[in-house]
Amino acid sequence: MYRIASIPGDGIGPEVVAGALEVLSAVSKKFGFEYTVEEHPFGGASYDLHGSMLTDETLEACRNADAVLLGAVGGPKWESLPHDKKPEAALLRIRKELGLFANLRPAKVYDALVSASTLKEEVVKGTDFMVFRELTGGIYFGQPRGYDENRGWNTMVYERYEVERIARLAFEAARKRGNAKVTSIDKANVLEVSQFWRNVVHEVHKDFPEIELVDMYVDNAAMQIVRNPKQFEVIVTGNLFGDILSDISGMITGSLGMLPSASIGSKHALYEPIHGSAPDIAGQNKANPIATIASVAMMFEHSFGKPEVARAIYDAIEQALATGVRTADIARPGELAISTTAMTAAIVACI
Repeated sequence: MYRIASIPGDGIGPEVVAGALEVLSAVSKKFGFEYTVEEHPFGGASYDLHGSMLTDETLEACRNADAVLLGAVGGPKWESLPHDKKPEAALLRIRKELGLFANLRPAKVYDALVSASTLKEEVVKGTDFMVFRELTGGIYFGQPRGYDENRGWNTMVYERYEVERIARLAFEAARKRGNAKVTSIDKANVLEVSQFWRNVVHEVHKDFPEIELVDMYVDNAAMQIVRNPKQFEVIVTGNLFGDILSDISGMITGSLGMLPSASIGSKHALYEPIHGSAPDIAGQNKANPIATIASVAMMFEHSFGKPEVARAIYDAIEQALATGVRTADIARPGELAISTTAMTAAIVACI
């Protein structure tokens, strides 16, 4: 019995989560397991109901669940709120409260969607790498921080244990992928905190001598991901750089609507699509549910230890796309786009 906390959130979040839960139902019947889903408000939806982006009740439900499924958070309706009251602040808080120190973002180009990328087919075809982003340290959490009329300031700081644990996860993942290369991305030529990051990553690497380690500056990495993404297998980097590079990695695959993510810690895990709340199409049944459906696949990989279920979901996505079905974000000009519910139904049929 798997206990899942569902926090659909804002914008298209409820629509894509609904699609993911349909797929969850399909694989539960196919593989014969049971689960429960408890839905709770989060982000702007929670603020409208309770005056808080993240209530104690929602946080406790997430702590008690085996895994958390998140849709999306934020929107223009709540942009005028103070910085510490915005939906994004609630996202940072839930990561911190649940100890979700590692964000895993795959960058995989489906063969059926090679033409959807803005890059040339020969550049992106075969791209398949994983970004390990440190999620609870770095400049987003460092103190002091603030601004006044004349200055703004933030602190980028990393503790040894924070770098060690994300580096170890990356090397372990590389080992599982057949001793894949690990690329550690920093800005050690300018930032002392990055030199510290590099030193610690190299120390951890001593426990994984069979795995190649490459250091790369973040500005070069941004260029290389676009120039030759197939050179990467496992990337490990800090919070700020990982935030930017994982979105670049996602976009080269054709659409942010295609890619899932997992945020994991020692006790808890949260799964979510990497896209935002897309308020411009919310409620119109146009959103691409694939990223959220693939997030459920990651849930079975990393929280439930059932890679065969994850594989069935990935294969169903691949098979559905091979039939030519496309939501608007991945459709070619003039190509008929199907709805969120129709794409979900196509994937369920393949399962």
